[in-house]
Amino acid sequence: MGLIYFGIRVTDLARSLDFYTQGLGLEELRRGRLPHGGRRVLLVDRGTSQRLELNWYPKGSPYAAPYVAGEGLDHLGYSTGHAPEMARRLVEHGGKIVLTPTDPLGVRQNFYVEDPDGNWIELMAWGSRRPSRRRASKL
Repeated sequence: MGLIYFGIRVTDLARSLDFYTQGLGLEELRRGRLPHGGRRVLLVDRGTSQRLELNWYPKGSPYAAPYVAGEGLDHLGYSTGHAPEMARRLVEHGGKIVLTPTDPLGVRQNFYVEDPDGNWIELMAWGSRRPSRRRASKL
């Protein structure tokens, strides 16, 4: 058994596709239909093979409940060599910088950007003290 993807609900599929493909550089794998008129688009990060499914439901669908940003989801983590440039690119594609904390684990640049629906994306550019898998699992 293994995790193959995760899905998030979005309120505007076209806007979210722009953010995740043009902003984060994910590529579209396939599209499909969901119950009650919904649509889904499966995206992939070619560098890591991680997958993200964007799910959209029309008004009137029982799945189109009032949207609460981040409900059950804390954030998506994304590694980049140039966090400030990536943050600016995401802002150009509908994102909003919400936090630039200092990380005690050795992350030299660390930005949090909201996607168009308010989900947080963490952008990390690791310094020389990147934690090992073993050390990170003990945090």
